[in-house]
Amino acid sequence: MPFNVPILLTWARIVLIPLFVGVLYLPERWLTIPEQNVLATAIFIAAAVTDWLDGWLARRLDQTTAFGAFLDPVADKLMVAAALVVLVQLGRADAIAAFIIIGREITISALREWMAKIGAAKSVAVSLVGKLKTTAQMAAIPLLLFNDTLGPLDATLVGRWLLEVAVILTLVSMAYYIRMAWPEISARSR
Repeated sequence: MPFNVPILLTWARIVLIPLFVGVLYLPERWLTIPEQNVLATAIFIAAAVTDWLDGWLARRLDQTTAFGAFLDPVADKLMVAAALVVLVQLGRADAIAAFIIIGREITISALREWMAKIGAAKSVAVSLVGKLKTTAQMAAIPLLLFNDTLGPLDATLVGRWLLEVAVILTLVSMAYYIRMAWPEISARSR
C-alpha cells in the first residue's frame, strides 16, 4: 500500500469520522450542545478541506496512485454517510433524503466499479451535475451541524434547503450516470 502526503490526508479524513461522530455524543457536562455543534462543524469542514487538498497535492506533486483514487471517494462517502445518519438521529435531516443520498452513492460506486471492470469507466466519469450535487451536500451538512444562526442567516433553514437541492441533484446525477452506462448495461444483460 503506497504512502504519500495525499494518501495520508485521506486516511486522516477517515480517522476524523469517529471523532466527528463522538463529539456529538459527549455528555453535556463536557461540552454543551452548541459547543458540540461548533466542534462537529469544524471537524467536518476540516475533512472537506483535506478532501480538496489531497486531490490538489496528488496532482501538484505528481503523486496520484490507483490506491489513492480508490480511497479518496471511499473516505468522502463514509464522512457524508456518517454526517447524514447523525443528522437524521438529531432530527436535523430527513431520513428519506439521507437514504436517497446514501443509496445513490452506493449505487453509483457499484456502477463505476463494474464499468471499470469492463473497460468503460470513462462513460461514468465525474460530471458537472455530480460536482454540483457534492457542493450542495458539502454546504448543507455543515450548516445543519452548526444548527444556529450565523448573523442574520438561519443556518438550519438554509442547510435544509440545500439538502433538498442536493437530493434533487442526487437523483438527476444518478439518472445521468445510469443513462451514460445504459448501452453497456443493455448490451451485457442479454
